[in-house]
Amino acid sequence: MSEMIRAEHLSYVYAPGMPDEHVALDDISFTVQEGEFLGVIGSTGCGKSTLISHFNGINRPTSGKIYINGQDLWSDPSQIRSFRFQVGLVFQYPEYQLFEETVAADIAYGPRNMGLPEEEIQRRVEEAAQFCGIAPHMMEKSPFDLSGGQKRRVAIAGVLAMEPKVLVLDEPAAGLDPEGRDMILGQMKAYHKKTGTTIVLVSHSMEDIAKYADRVLVLSGGKIAMHDTTAAVFARAQELLELGLSVPEVTKVFLRLRQMGLDVPVDVYTVPYAVDMLKKLKENGVAKICAKGENSPC
Repeated sequence: MSEMIRAEHLSYVYAPGMPDEHVALDDISFTVQEGEFLGVIGSTGCGKSTLISHFNGINRPTSGKIYINGQDLWSDPSQIRSFRFQVGLVFQYPEYQLFEETVAADIAYGPRNMGLPEEEIQRRVEEAAQFCGIAPHMMEKSPFDLSGGQKRRVAIAGVLAMEPKVLVLDEPAAGLDPEGRDMILGQMKAYHKKTGTTIVLVSHSMEDIAKYADRVLVLSGGKIAMHDTTAAVFARAQELLELGLSVPEVTKVFLRLRQMGLDVPVDVYTVPYAVDMLKKLKENGVAKICAKGENSPC
């Protein structure tokens, strides 16, 4: 498996030399492997959005380098446009960027801007719409006549239609109800599974990161606090809490059980895993422990 993203001593400073100078990223280095589903978490102002804006050249490093698929992004600034086709970036509330007369035209905008043949454009539009759950009868509608969740799917489909090597999602489910959030993220996970595209998901929802990411990058104060498998990161739940972050509710339950003296693992971060663990605990005699009285964990 090859590296798809590599940051080397990456730093970024807003307003350098000015009174309001702010170091958003401070000498960070990491890699993202091809086909990986990476979750990025951190408290507000930690540098998440600044970081992902480096992946397709919106931000240029103050110092250090960023590589995409083995190529130095800024070795030739005249080639930045080509990297923006390789890295699809979906910002928060991407539906605000819709502007074409029809859904089909909006999804086709990116591939058409790439100069692709019309037949290839249509293939990509149809596949992207299908991935995002956009029904054929919606394609000739105005995107402005759709619901909020439908607009969001159209905007994401427009990025997928460019078939980027890396898909970066910045809070893609922000503002949606639980059903809409699960639909959007479920579709992205299915897309990842089918295509093997590298995905970077930025989210404040620990449940979403726990459910969908293979690995997690934790930012704090512009530095990397953790970068490991999802299980390994959430096993450090107490440290995450000390960084001002949340953890999945099910992780909090197992932390509490641990504090009450029960010998349980602390890397429980999904409900299915928790159910399996509780079954094993019951088989090993936890029922007897729970019968001890009011201080028992049950």
